[in-house]
Amino acid sequence: MAHIPFPHTGYSEDIFRRVRVLFGGQFVANAETPKLAWERPLFPTYFFRRADVKADFLRNPSASVDGATVYDLVVGEKTAQGAVTEFASGPFAGLVKILPSVPDAWFEENERMVWVYPRDPYKRLTFLPSSKHIRVEIDGVEVANSTRFIRLYETGHAIRTYLPMTDVRLDLLTPSTQTSICQYKGEASYFDVNLPSGTKHGYAWWYKSSTAESQSIVGLIAFYDEKLDVWADGVKQDRSKFY
Repeated sequence: MAHIPFPHTGYSEDIFRRVRVLFGGQFVANAETPKLAWERPLFPTYFFRRADVKADFLRNPSASVDGATVYDLVVGEKTAQGAVTEFASGPFAGLVKILPSVPDAWFEENERMVWVYPRDPYKRLTFLPSSKHIRVEIDGVEVANSTRFIRLYETGHAIRTYLPMTDVRLDLLTPSTQTSICQYKGEASYFDVNLPSGTKHGYAWWYKSSTAESQSIVGLIAFYDEKLDVWADGVKQDRSKFY
């Protein structure tokens, strides 16, 4: 299993940048020093002090099991049910959370956040080109063979290998409808790997475009190495060591 780095679940700290939340044409939250809070490792969220959230837009309070108060967010005719939680106990007592996906936009200072979740200041991405000989097999079928690729080392995540498309068996890949968003890399699109046996695996993805710091992997294909058989310079890799 991957080692989960600091910060741990339940940790929060002051962030010295103005954060505003836009919903229904109104700024429903405005904080000069919001809290960056980790309800789970690796994915922080902005939390607010009660005074930084406009009370006029919080309606229909109801108590949750743990004593927190849940509100609907209402601006004019626009309503998001259960979108706001005010914590009464635990590590986030006295803080307010607005569900990240509900607002129309989030702003850090005057810049609109491209991705819903803020970046983790304790996380780092390192991209390293490599000329090792990498072979990737799925159920005994070679799907990639390369000596020119990018290794991505991302805090708390498995090591990823991004391979040129020309070194991947594209005849075995079909585009999937699956996508995912990373605040560090951008939006990923996925492929299904269709083996001659008729078996299909959703093990591959790529970035058509990316954030500025991740440009080196645009157009390259990565696989879930920990689910496959991978050889590096002729040596089969231990799947548990990809972390």
